[in-house]
Amino acid sequence: MTSLPSSVDVAIIGAGAAGLGAANALKDSGLSIIVLEARDRLGGRAHTIMASPDVTFDVGCGWLHSADRNSFVKIAEQLGFELNKALPPWRERAYGKAFPQDDRDDFIRALDEFYDRAAQAAMEAERTGRDHAASLFLEPGNRWNPMIDAISTYVNGRELDQVSILDMDAYEDTDINWRVRRGYGALVAAYGASCPVALNCAVTLIDHSAARLRIETSRGTLTADKVIVTVPTNLLAEETIRFHPPLPAKVDAARGLPLGLADKVTLALDEAETMPVEGNLRGATMRTGMGTYHIRPFGQPCIEGFFGGRFAQSLEDAGDGALAAASIDEIVSFLGNDFRRKLKPLAESRWAHDPFARGSYSHALPGHAGDRAVLAAPVDGRLFFAGEATSPEFFTTAHGARDSGERAAGEVLAALTTH
Repeated sequence: MTSLPSSVDVAIIGAGAAGLGAANALKDSGLSIIVLEARDRLGGRAHTIMASPDVTFDVGCGWLHSADRNSFVKIAEQLGFELNKALPPWRERAYGKAFPQDDRDDFIRALDEFYDRAAQAAMEAERTGRDHAASLFLEPGNRWNPMIDAISTYVNGRELDQVSILDMDAYEDTDINWRVRRGYGALVAAYGASCPVALNCAVTLIDHSAARLRIETSRGTLTADKVIVTVPTNLLAEETIRFHPPLPAKVDAARGLPLGLADKVTLALDEAETMPVEGNLRGATMRTGMGTYHIRPFGQPCIEGFFGGRFAQSLEDAGDGALAAASIDEIVSFLGNDFRRKLKPLAESRWAHDPFARGSYSHALPGHAGDRAVLAAPVDGRLFFAGEATSPEFFTTAHGARDSGERAAGEVLAALTTH
């Protein structure tokens, strides 16, 4: 663990993808830097564990979204991390009879038509300056609306009634999604391994009232010329880190960009060889509170479950093991009660109850799409802001976070040359 210096040129708050992006960008600048991380590890919401001796599990982000534009692809290649470029199991490779192909085709058609209406609505909202909740553009009475809402809980972490149509449209997705065999979290941690990081160092106050900034932490106080803040929006909104003098515009922007919730579980699968590799299991449940399941990712003997939005929150609130229990019950409802003996809980995420995240990834509330730019804007040439929530088009992603850290580092260097 790096010791805490009394003074640095640049202090970076948070050792997730954004903070590590900033640190790597400043590493050869000649400036003294330190990354202050409240956790006992690198990566933030990117975290890989060995759930069992033969199951690697990304507790947080797991997909290199928009892989043809994802900056972590090149980093993975440089660091010797194997990339898996197989198609994701979202639309193809359905397993079982819980969601017959005719129904799947009808659902996909309804989903695509919703996205087409949403894109048109966003163009109109851009023209008029009037934002709306994305839920307004569901087709009234469409039987698939609850499941379209479930997709939003996976993509946005929230149901469509809490999602800005302008923000949803601003997200860029090239539909190329790859994975890291050793884990995305492992890649992010390796990317930060050479950065100076003080772990178990929670920041509580950033005092920018004097010529130098004073930072109070759980390990002591230090001063800096510049500070880059990369913590999740929920922590800023709740003022877990306070600013003196206060920065109400930043707090308000963070409140307009709350973290939604997406949780994952992995279940050991006995007799795995009887199941398809990289299969998809989902039922035509006609409800928003549902899971989606990835059978044998990377050929491993497991099934991963994914839950989002209010349903994920209710499962977290039910306590440890509730995600696993719900996923086993739902899988058994699809595949029959004899299947229950083949499943055993291994690990699950509980991001809403994580004190250093309090959620998964940001979405803009209706009327708040512009808050991403507000949150990203520097203050007085001394305080800078990064994180996935500040990315204009790749929010919710690890690479969007990393790129925002690099952007903030560039702003620091530019400020130094103008003073």
